[in-house]
Amino acid sequence: LNAIRTALSTLDGNATMDELNTKGSFTINADGEDIVLEKDDVLIEMTQKEGFVASSDKGITVVMDTNLTPELIEEGFVREIVSKIQTMRKDAGFEVMDKITVYVDGNDKLADLMKKNEEQIKSVVLANTIETGKTAGFTKDWDINGEKVVLAVEKN
Repeated sequence: LNAIRTALSTLDGNATMDELNTKGSFTINADGEDIVLEKDDVLIEMTQKEGFVASSDKGITVVMDTNLTPELIEEGFVREIVSKIQTMRKDAGFEVMDKITVYVDGNDKLADLMKKNEEQIKSVVLANTIETGKTAGFTKDWDINGEKVVLAVEKN
């Protein structure tokens, strides 16, 4: 039994499963003896690979890559920044169509990210400009995905 267990642990799970589905059995060598195993002889347990999520229904399996790329992380930061600015617009009592200036201070990483995505952010939050390294108007400290930053908004 230990020899069979050892032989099974060395198999390529995907290739063995393909063979089992195609032929109905697969062969292993345990202590120099070939042993044929069928589906009923083994307990098959599906596991998900790290960084992926899978779901099956009615014979269809969908696998989704959940690994975060630098681009996805950046997009998440931009969305959070936009959300914080929109909250500040509301808290400051601005009208929906008021044009604003956005200020960012205290975090070079987020300031650089905001400059890189400046046009997108300005378009969504109706800002004329984004100023870095200073604040004016309605100011608030934020923790955005673990990054401390001071954001400010001022009506133009």
